[in-house]
Amino acid sequence: MELNKNNVKKILWIITFTVLLLVGALHLDVVLGLLLQGFGLIKPFIIGCAMAFIMNVLLRLVEEKLFAPLNRRNFSWWNRCRRGVCVVLAIGLLIGLIFILLFMIVPEITRTGQMIAAQLPGQMDRFFAWVQNWLASLQIPVDIFQNIDIDWNKVVSVVSDSLKNGGSAVFNTTMGITSSIVGGVMNLVLASVFSIYLLLQKEKLGAQLKNAMLAFLSASRVEKILSVGRLSNRIFSKFVSGQCTEAVILGALCFIGMTIFSMPYAMMISVVIGVTALIPMFGAFIGAFIGAFLILMVDPMEALWFLIYIVILQQLEGNLIYPRVVGKSVGLPGIWVLVAVTIGGSLWGVVGILLSVPACSVLYSLFRQLVRDRLQRKNTPPLQRSKEPLDRPVPAPDAPVPPAPSPVQRPKRKK
Repeated sequence: MELNKNNVKKILWIITFTVLLLVGALHLDVVLGLLLQGFGLIKPFIIGCAMAFIMNVLLRLVEEKLFAPLNRRNFSWWNRCRRGVCVVLAIGLLIGLIFILLFMIVPEITRTGQMIAAQLPGQMDRFFAWVQNWLASLQIPVDIFQNIDIDWNKVVSVVSDSLKNGGSAVFNTTMGITSSIVGGVMNLVLASVFSIYLLLQKEKLGAQLKNAMLAFLSASRVEKILSVGRLSNRIFSKFVSGQCTEAVILGALCFIGMTIFSMPYAMMISVVIGVTALIPMFGAFIGAFIGAFLILMVDPMEALWFLIYIVILQQLEGNLIYPRVVGKSVGLPGIWVLVAVTIGGSLWGVVGILLSVPACSVLYSLFRQLVRDRLQRKNTPPLQRSKEPLDRPVPAPDAPVPPAPSPVQRPKRKK
């Protein structure tokens, strides 16, 4: 290899990278600490980007659908203030929707708590009666517990000593929780401001990012990156809008069915099922469990009928509503959805469950396109999943692709 200027520069880069990699491997704990600290610094901006992306779906709906007549007339004053007005209106609609959901759920939860508190003494009496009958069936005298002597002074002293010794720990825990809450609120405020700025300047920021990539990368690589970005934007947007639409439809159908069958807590349970339906696969089952528990306090048979109705509704939603609302651009095979939700939930909790399906869909689409391109370069026709047997011989890479059968042409009618 000739030792010219470019080759020497490459060798120096390789040596530097090798030294840094070795130092990082020897001080892995320090590297991980620095990475976590850096992630903590940029965490509000990451949350802001996610918030801006979600609100952008509502912003485009407001900007392109609600104000479509003004956009077609191309007023100069409207072009100057359109983005600010639409951002304020979209944020107002989102906050109003959240408050409406809270006003629908909180009174129902308060009323349910009051009813449970009113029924609790009777439930406890029935429980103690059941315990007495159970002890009698085992031929254990009920008054055996009355002969137990408890030194209450000793119990009080033990509890007081524990409180004295654990007072500092409780104080430290309280201070830690308070600081984490304050930090979370500050991160949320900073993320909200950053997301609003992104929405107001999204075209300008996109052009700046594209110019920066063109300055340091080749045009072909920039085009590939932009194509991946467009694909990700389309899939994530379709997923967000589709999941919200599906949640509204599922909650409405649940409310209609519960109202027809005169089930209790129809409004609150329908809202809970609609909100939890935003979580793929497992969300509606979580809402069904909460609803069944609330109905169980009123009537166990109603709870059973509610579960049967939710199972039927889930089958209808999974086989009819979800494919039509969300569409094939986001849909994955069921096995990959299960894998994505499981891995995402294990790594990042609820956020991982929400983001795993569209992220896996992007990777699935990219890998499928990569496979098609490589098969096309090898002149290998793709195998059909239903008509081709597994023991079919694979054609050679240089074998010509058989031509497709020409369609049968109908004779032209004579005039």
